[in-house]
Amino acid sequence: MQVFTPTDVTKHATNKYLSVLIAAKFARVLNEFPRDRSLNEKKLTTRALEELTDGDIEFKVQPRRRPG
Repeated sequence: MQVFTPTDVTKHATNKYLSVLIAAKFARVLNEFPRDRSLNEKKLTTRALEELTDGDIEFKVQPRRRPG
C-alpha cells in the first residue's frame, strides 16, 4: 500500500483538502473509461493521487457563484 503524506499532495495544490477533492474528481473521470481488470491494477484513487503528486493533473479553481 502506498502512503501519501499531506506534504506530498500539497506540492501541486494549495492545501490537503483541495488535493483530496481534486484526486477524487479525477478518480471519477478515470472510472468512466474502460480499464484492465487484472489483479495488478491499482485502485483509481491511488492512481489519481499518484498523478496529482507527479504534477500530471491540471486543474483550475473557480469561485462559487452566489445566487442573487
